[in-house]
Amino acid sequence: MGATVLIVDDSQSMRQMIGFTLKENGYEILTAANGKEGCEKLQEGLKFIITDLYMPEMDGIEFIRQIRASATNKFTPVIMLTTESEKEKQDSGRQAGASAWLIKPFTPEKLMETVKKVVS
Repeated sequence: MGATVLIVDDSQSMRQMIGFTLKENGYEILTAANGKEGCEKLQEGLKFIITDLYMPEMDGIEFIRQIRASATNKFTPVIMLTTESEKEKQDSGRQAGASAWLIKPFTPEKLMETVKKVVS
């Protein structure tokens, strides 16, 4: 059994696409449709977390703040995966505690390259 990853995105097709790529690379997958649901699925031992920025209920920035406030996942790497390329948003993500920022659309290769950077 591989390391477990949490994918948080309001798009089911995006969760499936990311999950497929990660499963091919040996990861176990947990998914959530928004930050609130993501908080409910946080658990000890997550290898990393991938989250979208714009989601209902709780956006990615607030979700990252919640992760960083929890003792369990305070140091778990978080990749922000979004269509947003604006520097101001990226700065907000970094301030909240994002480990990396990946712009959609992306290739599976680019996703795995980013994953390797944050988990090494």
